[in-house]
Amino acid sequence: MSANRRVDTKPEMSLRSALHRRGHRFFKDRRIDVGVTVRPDIVFPRKKVAVFVDGCFWHWCPQHGNVPGGPNASYWQEKLQRNVERDRRDDEALAGAGWVVVRVWEHQTLGSCVAQVEETLSRSADTSVARRPGLAGNGGAVRRPDSHKAEWGLEQPNLTSFRRESRCNS
Repeated sequence: MSANRRVDTKPEMSLRSALHRRGHRFFKDRRIDVGVTVRPDIVFPRKKVAVFVDGCFWHWCPQHGNVPGGPNASYWQEKLQRNVERDRRDDEALAGAGWVVVRVWEHQTLGSCVAQVEETLSRSADTSVARRPGLAGNGGAVRRPDSHKAEWGLEQPNLTSFRRESRCNS
């Protein structure tokens, strides 16, 4: 089981890539503490939306999930049942803290997953608060994206001064 990836599975990366191409910005595999520690695959903190991309086997998909037979069948049934119970516990904890949970299955088409996430994002209120002076209450003035850097002393240094001399000239 150590060879199974917890993050960066193919379905997860495909969904993240598609959402990013459509202009959405998010965190991946970000820990959220809501009484229990939850690590959604994709997190939109401003909208309080957590997205999980569930594998059909590990999360016991009603369509494709099945318990392997053989001598370890009872172990696998208990293991997969614990996964499902943990998923439900995490969903309830997130919902209790005001988060919206989106669960998609790996067998769903990419287009339907993107549509499901975008629909949830469009219904969720933006909970962000302006944190930098001048961004809130500026009378609707349009600011250049880098105009706050001077206020905070965040100008980029002149990177040409940090270049190393070529080692070939020794």
